Amino acid sequence: MSAVDKAFHGLRHMIATGRLSAGGRIPPEGELCEELGVSRGSLREAVRMLAALGVIEPRHGSGTYVSQLRPEDIIGSLSLTLELLPLSGLLEVYEIRRVLESHVAAQAAARSTPETVRELFALIEAMDATDDPTEASDLDHRFHAAIATAAGNPALASLLSVFRARSRKYQIFTLPEGERMRRKSDEDHRVLATAIADRDPRAAAGAAEAHVAQTERWLRAFMPPMEEDSPA
Repeated sequence: MSAVDKAFHGLRHMIATGRLSAGGRIPPEGELCEELGVSRGSLREAVRMLAALGVIEPRHGSGTYVSQLRPEDIIGSLSLTLELLPLSGLLEVYEIRRVLESHVAAQAAARSTPETVRELFALIEAMDATDDPTEASDLDHRFHAAIATAAGNPALASLLSVFRARSRKYQIFTLPEGERMRRKSDEDHRVLATAIADRDPRAAAGAAEAHVAQTERWLRAFMPPMEEDSPA
């Protein structure tokens, strides 16, 4: 085990056992280096790694603290690895997404409010009105995010956001068959939003599962290339 790994797992153990609690300040570098048997450089690298995972928060001029360890923040850090998946790997996790999207749709229907319904149908109208695939993709993401938020579980919403962020890298609506698929997707959105408006959890769950399954079939059939990010 390298010195960096030793420092990483040592800090991780302190947090996991509660010795370093959520929101608490971690001990001075000198004390930690002595206890863990590592150099300051190795300790700092371990802190950077844990910060990338949302576990530790360096605060300028104040010190370094354990984060609040909110589940949604920790789960959100999965994007660091899930965004490395090729399409073939992403398709393997689509079964998880189908289950979770179905669950949050049912919960959103059970908790449906007029505000949520208005937001969903406003997003659908915006999707219908745009011809820009990038804007349509963003609106689609916001539509599903609104449903996940309405379900009332921030951790689930965070996990689904990670899944969707990777899925958006593979655009099917820019393909020659894209317009036909987009019309079908828009129809699915209306069915799903209507079920939520009707406060019908079973219909909402079925609509969400069917919608995600259809997207998965399109991805498997066309295997679109990954959209590259624009240079900064």
